[in-house]
Amino acid sequence: MLVLTRKTGESIMIGDDIELKIISVEGDQVKIGIDAPRSVKVYRSEIYKAIKEENKAALNSSIDLLNEWK
Repeated sequence: MLVLTRKTGESIMIGDDIELKIISVEGDQVKIGIDAPRSVKVYRSEIYKAIKEENKAALNSSIDLLNEWK
């Protein structure tokens, strides 16, 4: 893991087209602005993990669609 120190107003570039900008620091909260192409999906980590778990559960479910319509 790369750890960087940034001040309010400073930013970090990821590749050529993703910029993370420190908007403000208030106590133990940091507000970050993300400028990325629309094709790049950006999620909070807890949401991303929930999506992954839901997708995994959907793949493991065994629904018999043919018998559902009888």
